[in-house]
Amino acid sequence: MLGYIKFADALSAAFGKVFGWLIVLMTFGVSYEVFVRYVLGAPTPWALDISFIMYGTLFMLGGAYTLSRGGHVRGDFLYRLWPVRVQAAIDGLLYIVFFFPGVLALVFAGWKYASRSWQYGEVSVNSPAGVPIYQFKTVIVVAGILLAIQGLAQLFRCILAMRDGVWLAAAEDVEETEQLLMKQMTAPSEHPDMK
Repeated sequence: MLGYIKFADALSAAFGKVFGWLIVLMTFGVSYEVFVRYVLGAPTPWALDISFIMYGTLFMLGGAYTLSRGGHVRGDFLYRLWPVRVQAAIDGLLYIVFFFPGVLALVFAGWKYASRSWQYGEVSVNSPAGVPIYQFKTVIVVAGILLAIQGLAQLFRCILAMRDGVWLAAAEDVEETEQLLMKQMTAPSEHPDMK
């Protein structure tokens, strides 16, 4: 189980980090569009579609990465008070009852949706540029598969937590600004005058 968890976490991290760069591309693309639209008075017919495609791809392919890092929103005002074994049992049950059926529905419905789009070479109806979007529809299937792979790793984490009474820590490669600020406030100052 540990080997699979490491594999799934690494796979999710790879996709998350690679497709995270879409934020930079999207920023340049939107900045370019703003410049040519408002400064040069010559808007592009493709910028809106491309920004939608990049944002949607980032959002979809970042889901498994976020799941692997425990970054999804959760209402844990009661959950955090329960023992680890109870938390793990509840999480495991919820993965089986809700998560996996939803992800499998995403994969199968996405496959049907994407294959139809590829068959007729679907283009965007939002702009006169006719930006092809069939490849974007395939992202739905890929995202569902990545979520299923990571979801199985999370289920294995639940099984290990039920057995050991301790959660297997998620990899940390990004830290929230709020946490960094809290560490700075509680850490002893390294400035010589502050000692």
